[in-house]
Amino acid sequence: MLVALAANLVIAVAKALGGLAAQSPALLSEAAHSVADSVNEVFLLAALRRSRRPADRRHPFGYGKERFFWSLLAAVGIFVMGGCFSFYQGVEALRSGTEEKLEGYVAGLIVLALALLAEGASLARALYQAHRQGGLDGGLRDPALRTVVAEDGTAVLGVTLALTGMALHMVTGQVVYEAAASLAIGALLVYVAYRLGREARDQLIGEAADPEAAERIRALLCEQPEIDSVEALFTMKTGLESALVAARVDLVPGLDSEEVEQVAVRIKRAVGEAVPEAEQIFLDITDRAAQEARQSPAATGERGGA
Repeated sequence: MLVALAANLVIAVAKALGGLAAQSPALLSEAAHSVADSVNEVFLLAALRRSRRPADRRHPFGYGKERFFWSLLAAVGIFVMGGCFSFYQGVEALRSGTEEKLEGYVAGLIVLALALLAEGASLARALYQAHRQGGLDGGLRDPALRTVVAEDGTAVLGVTLALTGMALHMVTGQVVYEAAASLAIGALLVYVAYRLGREARDQLIGEAADPEAAERIRALLCEQPEIDSVEALFTMKTGLESALVAARVDLVPGLDSEEVEQVAVRIKRAVGEAVPEAEQIFLDITDRAAQEARQSPAATGERGGA
């Protein structure tokens, strides 16, 4: 991560210098994009470090949601520093126009070509890491890795758009192509920021665990001979690889209090072994037959007569 941060900073400086030399709105938009990526990587480093803190009295469920919070800040950074600035550059280029400078544009194109190679290598490395962590579906559940893949993917596409816009500007002398590239980069960054922000929001406000994990838990509960029915099952992600599980179950009649306690301990252990991410498990155990007996008219009449 530190190597990627250093590389992004070098790329950002090179793009900024090239953009100022050529007065290129597309290259300046890409410089803002790289600055946003650099700031976001700082956020992700903070997320990785802070989310590993153990649970304490103030946060009994741990700090796993720190990753979701910093991912939300990263989305805001992409929107403000990348998307809005790119829109500004595109509109300003359409409004005032720019005079292309051959030497500056050649240097800018070289910078973008080198950036494309660097960003492409970074994207390939991130996709490989996602594949090692369970493929694109499983690996990209990590909000930090998902943000890195999104950043690298948009960086490759953004550099391609800037290259195309600058090349067409040089060939035709029409600034509209480069302005359109800046606006397209801005729209791309706003879309990515929206997607990342929406996912982080869902996780922060209490997103349920993966449906597959919830189904495994329900199936495991239904298999227990002491459980008559599963009335309700609730799950919530408390971190990248941790979840809270709460279930309301009815037991078969005839169990005494000691047996109920033993059953509860065994069920919790079984759920924890079958679904490792279920770190916090709460069972609300009821005896339906006993409840119905207490609420029956005969029982009510006896109590009233007494």
